[in-house]
Amino acid sequence: MIEAMKIDLHCHSTYSDGRLTPKELLDRAHNMQVDVLALTDHDTVAGVQELKDLQQLTKRTLHIISGVELSTSWHGFDIHIVGLNVDHDDSTFLARLQEQADRRECRAQKIAHKLEKAGVSGVYDVAKQFAGVGQITRAHFARALVKLNAVDSLESAFKKYLGKGKKAHVKPEWISIAVAVTWIQDAGGQAVLAHPGHYDMTAKWLRRLVAEFAFAGGDGIEANHMHLAPSKRELLVELAIEHNLLASTGSDFHYPSRWTELGKSLAFSEQLTPVWHDWQNIAPQNVA
Repeated sequence: MIEAMKIDLHCHSTYSDGRLTPKELLDRAHNMQVDVLALTDHDTVAGVQELKDLQQLTKRTLHIISGVELSTSWHGFDIHIVGLNVDHDDSTFLARLQEQADRRECRAQKIAHKLEKAGVSGVYDVAKQFAGVGQITRAHFARALVKLNAVDSLESAFKKYLGKGKKAHVKPEWISIAVAVTWIQDAGGQAVLAHPGHYDMTAKWLRRLVAEFAFAGGDGIEANHMHLAPSKRELLVELAIEHNLLASTGSDFHYPSRWTELGKSLAFSEQLTPVWHDWQNIAPQNVA
């Protein structure tokens, strides 16, 4: 396994469904001794420049990577594609992200309407308060349902209302994987298949997903993430090699918990070529 620098290329802030502000996220990254951090909020780059500006005020070196996580639809699955080193000021890219934001808001309104019909009133306003400057996601609705005492946990919010086939589920209308790859690469970035080991699909479907992502021109795959079974990790290595994909790694950090932490347990096989192997100022061979 490759070890040295702590590189985390997948995390979220309050600009999407993370619970830490960019300032709090930066402080935690420094506390966890992270050396390279990509902010990859859902369908937005709104927090990237703020994070970069804050880092300029600190003494410890931390490389901030401009990132995003795009939501896509693929054969009934919600598949996420991370974009790394995107130009977060590119006007075309920003306009495209606004299309995603509009879709997300439309879905949020429909979810709220279904919850109202199910007898839960005022949930949109509470979810919007949780979202703050960010876009409303199902995670915000789950927190709102808990606060309104409609359910007793985030898990039960999805089981009773927000999960597929439940009372307030609304099928998303996201872009395709190929479109997401194009958007990211048009903005100068690299497209990475996010947390492939955590999708609820068989190995056969996972093989198909990675193959179609590679065929669409994808650049890399998250080859390791926390709590991934060794057998699944080995499969991802096999698929990355088979499809000539670069290896990325990220915690998918949203808030401090026993499940995720910035920069923790992200090493991957030295058989793979890191996605950052040719990035300037980043050591090409090291990750902790």
